[in-house]
Amino acid sequence: MPPDEPLTAEERATYEWQMWVPGVGEEGQRKLKAASVLVTRVGGLGGLVAYELAAAGVGRLILAHAGRVKPGDLNRQLLMTHASLGSSRVECAARRLIELNPRLDVVAVPENVTAENAARLVGLADVVACAAPLFEERFQLNGQCIRQGKPMIDCAMYELTGQLTTIVPGRTACLACRVPQAPPTWSRQFPVLGAVSGTVGCLGAMEAIKLITGLGEPLADRLLTFDLRDVRFRTLHLARRTDCPVCGSIK
Repeated sequence: MPPDEPLTAEERATYEWQMWVPGVGEEGQRKLKAASVLVTRVGGLGGLVAYELAAAGVGRLILAHAGRVKPGDLNRQLLMTHASLGSSRVECAARRLIELNPRLDVVAVPENVTAENAARLVGLADVVACAAPLFEERFQLNGQCIRQGKPMIDCAMYELTGQLTTIVPGRTACLACRVPQAPPTWSRQFPVLGAVSGTVGCLGAMEAIKLITGLGEPLADRLLTFDLRDVRFRTLHLARRTDCPVCGSIK
C-alpha cells in the first residue's frame, strides 16, 4: 500500500488518540497503514508484538509460526484460546488479530524460520520483529536482514528477565557481532511468565512503530535489559565488529 494512501473516516476515528502524539499525526498513521512487518514467532512475546502493531494500524503483518496450540501455551500466548487447542497456532493468531482490526492484511505462514525460507519471509516485509526462541532462527533472520537491508528488532526473554535491541544494517552492530555463536546449552523450553514476555513484546512493537514513523530514537547500538524480580532496567552500548562475518563488510 502506498504511503500516500488516505485514511478513511473509520481509521481516523480508530487512531484519533494516537494521532495526537507529537511525531505521529496523520502522516505517521499513513506510514503505519502502508507498512509490512514480519513477526516470528507469535507466541508469548511475538504475539504481543503482533497484537500491538495490529492495534496501532500497521497495514500488513506476516506471521511465521509452526505447530498447534497446546495447553502449555495458554499462560502467555494471548493470541491463542482454549477453544483453539489442537489447531494451527498461526491461523488462530491471524483470526484474533483480524477480530481486533478487520482492516488488517495478515499473511499467515505455518512455518518457523529456516535456511530455506528466511530470504522469502524477510523479503515480504519492511521491518522484521524477531521473537524466535532458538538462535538458529535468529541467526537466519539476522543474516537475511543484513543482506536485504531490512531493520530487525531482536527480542528475547528468560524467566523474569528480558532484552531487546534494534539492528539497522550498515549502521549498527548485528546479532552476530554480539553473539558469534549459540550458547551450547540453549533450549526452546525455559521458565516463563506471560507478563514478562508481554513486557518485551510491547517494547518490541514500540520499536517497530518508531522505525516506521520516524518517531523518537530506536534502540540502535543499544541493548535494553531488565529484570522484573526487582524492576531493574539497564541500557548497554553495543559496538559493531569490523571483523563480523555477517555485517563487517556492509557499508
